[in-house]
Amino acid sequence: MSNSLHYKSNLRDIFFNLFEVNGVGTGVLGQGRFAHLDEETARDALAAIEQLATQEIAKAFEPSDRVPLRLDDEGNVYLQPEVHEMLDRIYEGGWQYLEAADEWGGVGMPPSVGWAAFEMMAGASPMAMFYMFGTFIARVIDLLGTDEQRARFVPAMLEGGWGGTMQLSEPQAGSDVGEATASARDLGDGTWAIEGTKIWITNGDYDYPDNIVHLVLARPEGAGPGTKGLSLFIVPKFWVNEDGSLGERNGVVCGSIEKKMGIKGSATCVMNFGEEKPARGFLMGDEHDGIRQMFALIEQARMSIGFKSMSTLSTAYLNALEYAKERIQGPDLAKWADKTSPRVRIIEHPDVRRMLMLQKSHAEGLRALCYYASHVQDQVELKGGHAAPAAAELDRLNDLLLPVVKGFASEVVYEQLALSIQVLGGSGFVQDYPMEQYVRDQKIDSLYEGTTHMQALDLVFRKVARDGGATLTGLGGQIAAEAGRGAEGPGGDRLAEPRERLGRALGELQRTFAALMARNAESVYHTGLHGNRVLYALGKVVVGWRLIHNAAVALERLAAGGMPEEEEVFYDGKVAAARFYAREVLPEVTLARVVVEGSTTELMEVAEAAF
Repeated sequence: MSNSLHYKSNLRDIFFNLFEVNGVGTGVLGQGRFAHLDEETARDALAAIEQLATQEIAKAFEPSDRVPLRLDDEGNVYLQPEVHEMLDRIYEGGWQYLEAADEWGGVGMPPSVGWAAFEMMAGASPMAMFYMFGTFIARVIDLLGTDEQRARFVPAMLEGGWGGTMQLSEPQAGSDVGEATASARDLGDGTWAIEGTKIWITNGDYDYPDNIVHLVLARPEGAGPGTKGLSLFIVPKFWVNEDGSLGERNGVVCGSIEKKMGIKGSATCVMNFGEEKPARGFLMGDEHDGIRQMFALIEQARMSIGFKSMSTLSTAYLNALEYAKERIQGPDLAKWADKTSPRVRIIEHPDVRRMLMLQKSHAEGLRALCYYASHVQDQVELKGGHAAPAAAELDRLNDLLLPVVKGFASEVVYEQLALSIQVLGGSGFVQDYPMEQYVRDQKIDSLYEGTTHMQALDLVFRKVARDGGATLTGLGGQIAAEAGRGAEGPGGDRLAEPRERLGRALGELQRTFAALMARNAESVYHTGLHGNRVLYALGKVVVGWRLIHNAAVALERLAAGGMPEEEEVFYDGKVAAARFYAREVLPEVTLARVVVEGSTTELMEVAEAAF
């Protein structure tokens, strides 16, 4: 097998979530700021992106991993030819305009459709969306910049396919952003000089675009300590004149490229500012509000990681499924003692079926979670955006879901990818198949944009405690409503048991949170010890809920009848996945409750020498 066309999309499931489950075709498209759009347009666009992803973007997957990036003495990073060709195809199609606003010549698609495009491109090659990050940086400048900054940067960034980065981490301040020491000096002419070093910068430099626009956190001279003293600056690689044309090379240079376990085609750079010449930039929006502004990028980045992980598991599962249908190995287990019994395909073995259904239920469950979260974002936009009072309740729900989308998805996908390899046996361990690269490319997802434990602390201390658990309680109410439908709800008896198990798991989750809050009153170390466990428990319950909800939609479609056989099989698969997940995964929430209720801080008292 060649990895070059490794990617297996699941456009049918994407359409199912967008249009049949979440009703984006009628409830979002054609409404408000999306009034100029309709479902047919969205379907056509996504079908075209599927072809682009499977036939063009996927070609860069293997070469970008095998051929090293090159850094010259002037800090320029050179990409592989296949990556250049991939980006050519994306920009020739104008796909950078999919979510861009009308005033910049964009299509203006809602978040959920934009995320669907992201899923397929990232699944085909994670670098595709990293190297298109400039499109999102342009949207951030459009949202937060001054009129002059918007006019100077946004049109050129979109039309020219410029790159973009977000720059927070420093050698002495990774996750602890408040310790950042990069400085900013006011030059008195509307520009600032930035000095310092940033690390772990995705695509800090590369030779495809004419320019790269960096959004950099730095501390203005005289500003106070901690995160409140930080401001956000727009610092281009090449100076951008007032009319959008390019000037001289700016004083921001890539000093080195990290040698990494995976996503090797994405240049992770150490960036130096103001070493040999000034690194000039603009204060974002003329406001010293860097952390709040940067969170507009961080939250988008965290959502993207959840989608990237989910998409990787989806294609890994479909590759494993294809292999299991073809690979012949051993007799049927029920005829194991009969030496004359014929050998069968491995999909006929119980353990392989178990592994496949675990992957299917997680891949489709995570997709259901991601598109539910993206639909919440659609509704936020219809109510005026993230700052609008009318959208406040939905905005809080979106905030609550983000650590689940990013933290839970990135962790569970890494576990499930091991099963993708296991289905292939020894073949999964070699580069003839894409599985081993999937694992290497995906592991970073639990590390960057806030490690899993940071997501857990964010969930407990910010997203839950901030409003006294009101948003979590509201989400629990939606889940309880589904669980309470029992055999009377859509799907009848086929979903009665899954709903009962969902209700039981929800109760265990609520007791888990209550136990953690009680333990926290004794010591905050309890959250430090069990925050991840609580995050996973919430993720398992929410994914179980979405699987059962989607199965109910599928059973309603089946009841209507009059469909081709392949559609019946698709909907039956939804029901099978929900029932399997409810039996095999939801009971794990009970263990989380038992462990948290029995929590002690004994581990914190163990002498270091004992480790």
